[in-house]
Amino acid sequence: QVEFVESGGGLVQPGGSLRLSCAASETIDSTFVLGWYRGQPGKQHEWVATLLTSGSTIYANSVKGRFTISGDSARRTIYLQMDSLKPDDSAVYYCNAGSMWGQGTQVTVSS
Repeated sequence: QVEFVESGGGLVQPGGSLRLSCAASETIDSTFVLGWYRGQPGKQHEWVATLLTSGSTIYANSVKGRFTISGDSARRTIYLQMDSLKPDDSAVYYCNAGSMWGQGTQVTVSS
């Protein structure tokens, strides 16, 4: 079972940027799509972005044009670049591959 550790969260002002990282304990199976979700612990997560096995990306309408998902060639790290952040983006962000989830990293957007 691959384990994920997210990092890069924090407090940022509206309009600012953060880059989240999700480090895997081993290479992620190449058949898994990679994704980021957000929400609060114990509640249903909201889908944010997906990196398909083809390399294509898809985004929730709420973040399209502001967030960018990517991964390293070794399939050991997943990134989420977040620009033009808004208060509504505040949440715990989780990375995902298959049935595997990280523990989350808190993002707070506030002045």
